[in-house]
Amino acid sequence: MQKGAYAEYEAGEVMEILSDSCEPDPAADGAYRGDQRLLVAVKSGQYAGETLLTTHAVGPLYGEPAAPGDHITLLISTYEDGSHNATVYEHDRRMAIVLILGAFLLVTVLVGGKTGAKSILGLAMTVAVLVCLLIPLLLKGWPTIWTTFLLCSYVAVVCFVILGGTNRKILCACLGTVAGMALATLFGLAAQALAHVNGLRISDVEPLLQLRQTGTPIGLRGLLVGGIIISSLGAVMDVAMSVCSSMYEIYNQNLAMSRADLFKAGMHVARDMMGTDSNTLILAFAGSSVSMLLLDYAYDLPYQQIINSNNIGIAIMQGLAGSFGIVLSVPLTVLICTVLYHGKIVKKDC
Repeated sequence: MQKGAYAEYEAGEVMEILSDSCEPDPAADGAYRGDQRLLVAVKSGQYAGETLLTTHAVGPLYGEPAAPGDHITLLISTYEDGSHNATVYEHDRRMAIVLILGAFLLVTVLVGGKTGAKSILGLAMTVAVLVCLLIPLLLKGWPTIWTTFLLCSYVAVVCFVILGGTNRKILCACLGTVAGMALATLFGLAAQALAHVNGLRISDVEPLLQLRQTGTPIGLRGLLVGGIIISSLGAVMDVAMSVCSSMYEIYNQNLAMSRADLFKAGMHVARDMMGTDSNTLILAFAGSSVSMLLLDYAYDLPYQQIINSNNIGIAIMQGLAGSFGIVLSVPLTVLICTVLYHGKIVKKDC
């Protein structure tokens, strides 16, 4: 039992709506505003089994009205005298997340078969490395950029091995991916220096700065480039594996090809991949910044202000640095495949 005042997040269920003043607000795109008085049953924690009277503030930024039978998350505050009360934190989204995740896993296996199952294993490993290794190491003060780069390289190698085993094609994909991430990192560092911006200027960094000031030795300056490395990893892996597989099939159909012809054929195929993957990365950053772009456009801000704002500048840097890694990983991967394939593979040895 904890001593003093403290708060806990617990599961609950709405039993009854005692009062409800919520109404849709046309000015807020139909979002509800108002308050609800609810009778809720606590489903977890030390107060499980109790029925509590609670309040639920509803607004465009606070969530939707609750209905009887809804599963919610309660913020239960316990005070020094032993009394406690509860407020609604949010709807309980655990089951929704489980259903969405289950649907994704099922579709991946049904469509991809054994390869789909392997990709799920690789995805699980990626999440485990980022959550269980990268975040704890950064919080302990490990160098942000180097730690991120090395762990992302490890993720790429392990994922490729899970998907394709150990062979010449996988080796080429690993080398091409690491080279692409290295180039994206170098471009990010150069752009960061030229633009006079770093991880201290990204959004939501203020709480991390407060953590550092209270003793957590996290390297904040490297967070911008570290984010570029992570965001470019998937796209660079995609283009590297596609190039390696295509070049293997091309060469496997004509083992008499010269190195020059193999390189040219690889570049013809890779240029198409390069264009679409670069576009994908740029659109990903644009999609994550769409609310900011709408706001800037609505207020008709001057070009000088927009282009020099932290958010816009950082979004442009992230998109271009990742795309830089993709673009330059293409000729490097083609060159690696040309060297490692030519004269060294026979039919179906990969």
